[in-house]
Amino acid sequence: MGALDTNVLVRWLVVDDAGQAEAVASMFDEYLRDRARLFVPVTVVLELEWVLRACYGFDKASVLAALDALLGVEEIEFQHESAVEVALWHYRPGGAPDFADCVHLALVSESARGPLLSFDRRTAKLDGVRRPS
Repeated sequence: MGALDTNVLVRWLVVDDAGQAEAVASMFDEYLRDRARLFVPVTVVLELEWVLRACYGFDKASVLAALDALLGVEEIEFQHESAVEVALWHYRPGGAPDFADCVHLALVSESARGPLLSFDRRTAKLDGVRRPS
């Protein structure tokens, strides 16, 4: 097993460096052949969303498509995968505009430590979030 950094996933998704993108694809093939899995920490998911949006100009729909695609890659295992899926559900169009807040809420809910207390008005509209009085 190994763990993936954000830049590896970016190379594979964006293919802005053909050599590195090919190296990542080969690595995925090797892990698939060996029936091994690559680990993605939740912090990498947070950074990946930011990089795709802020550095590569991905809109919300494109970010969602990229992250949904990664969740479907057999050789990748996500830390707190169910929380990542819940965060993506909250982040969908019509949901909260900030992915990080969606991840915070999903992790709080998963650990049964809610509600998430937030002064952010948009985040406070989500179930499981409360504004401090």
